[in-house]
Amino acid sequence: MEHSSTLNISLASAGFQNRNADVLSSQTHAHTPCLIAHVQVERSIELRKAKKDEHTLKRRNITDAFSKPSSKDVVEGTRPNLDEIVHGMNSPDPVLCFWATQTARKLLSQERNPPLKVIVEARLVPRLVDFFKCFIYPHLQFEAAWALTNIASGPSDLTQAVVDAGAIQALIELLSSPNVCVCEQAVWALGNIAGDNTEFRDIVISSNIIPHLLALASTTIPITFLRNIAWTLSNLCRNKDPCEEAVKEMLPALLNLLQHDDIEVLSDACWALSYLPDGCQERIDEVVATGVLPRMVELMKSSKLRIMTPSLRTVGNIVTGTDQQTQKAIDAGMLDVLVQLLRHPKSSIQKEAAWTLSKVAAGNCQPIEQLINHGMLPILVSLLRNGEFKVQKEAVWVVANFTMGSTTGQLAMLIQSGVLKPLTSLLICHDHKTVIIVLQTTFYILQSAVNSHDMEKLRLTLEQLGTIEKIEALQLHENHQIGQTAFNIIENLLTKEEDDLEDSMHFKPETLTPPNPTISKPARKL
Repeated sequence: MEHSSTLNISLASAGFQNRNADVLSSQTHAHTPCLIAHVQVERSIELRKAKKDEHTLKRRNITDAFSKPSSKDVVEGTRPNLDEIVHGMNSPDPVLCFWATQTARKLLSQERNPPLKVIVEARLVPRLVDFFKCFIYPHLQFEAAWALTNIASGPSDLTQAVVDAGAIQALIELLSSPNVCVCEQAVWALGNIAGDNTEFRDIVISSNIIPHLLALASTTIPITFLRNIAWTLSNLCRNKDPCEEAVKEMLPALLNLLQHDDIEVLSDACWALSYLPDGCQERIDEVVATGVLPRMVELMKSSKLRIMTPSLRTVGNIVTGTDQQTQKAIDAGMLDVLVQLLRHPKSSIQKEAAWTLSKVAAGNCQPIEQLINHGMLPILVSLLRNGEFKVQKEAVWVVANFTMGSTTGQLAMLIQSGVLKPLTSLLICHDHKTVIIVLQTTFYILQSAVNSHDMEKLRLTLEQLGTIEKIEALQLHENHQIGQTAFNIIENLLTKEEDDLEDSMHFKPETLTPPNPTISKPARKL
């Protein structure tokens, strides 16, 4: 079917003013009361796209306009069908176009099984983009943008159809609309597109969205609009390596949003900042240089999980960097808060806090000393004993990194804290990787004992705990790496006389490669 590229906007020929002047008005302004009311009633929530982690903000407007047709509708056949929508959207009559577009939008906003693919396959996406050009009909622009927002919230192939129809640049132009609702809906749609993948995010950024967002955020706008801007900025930071210029533009705005008192705004600003230092020391430097750490540590104390989680993630990603960067986080009070979060009733927070602590322990002996001084060792042992397994796994990484970076005296304090018993219990866990890390950690503890001439005392302790018996049994494990690692420990460190152990100090088989935190434990992939 041929689609008309523009609407026939002759008001006289459409019978426009007489038929629906309250719905489509060429005189509608940014804060028209009827449009605001329309938004508040019908657009309570939408579908947002943010994949791969806790920050999944898919919001759907629960519109049941067609889910339960009345008996009258069934008898009279008034329930709209796709053919009527297609015909209406391709009509030269702007009133009919509005009705059809709004009808399609309501279908796309259904709670269950919205016909996203059906609308795309009906080739209506380009027509929706066409409606963005109808500047004298802001209600029509709004409905079209809303419909595309929901389509772009679907799988990537549907988002691709929106992009292929030229929606990105058309939506960017709507950011200059004098109508606040149209403008907000355009932001929302662009946020969905940017959240789909790195390629779309970069296209959106290159289309000059950031100056528009920053200008809008600096004006007096409804809080719902500011939330959408904060969320869209977070999607522009998501995934690997947003361009340097974009980061420099966004950082000051994100810092300003961190001072807001709205939970959603704060949460999205924190998530945005958590993405930026992900695995890149130069980017970590940029974030730290803004002076954000004290505020982020303060937000880690929030009673709201929506704020606590991303702020903790941000600080955790910062301490994946250099010792100097980690020290700045410590100086901002991070360890004081981690002591509390390791005891948090939510295991997900305990896990995240333990992961962050493992990065601190991966440094040199100085941050390890501060870790000890903050009373972390008893808490760590408690998590190894009693924590959920996902927390125990992170606690094992803390011990492994601690073992490699500590002095002999610090390692002695770790052993005295009672860490060997829960480590021994984890030698029989179901997770092969955890077993390997525990074996490697045991190897380094034994090596240290050789250096300090405490081998016999340590051997006796391991015998009493049943550690040696379990390591001997693991030599026959079905996993080759576990079996070989256990064999190497027994062969090179536990069966030799003390006089022969000096010759084993240089033995570093491949299976006993230290758990390098910069390789095995990268920053969180979001």
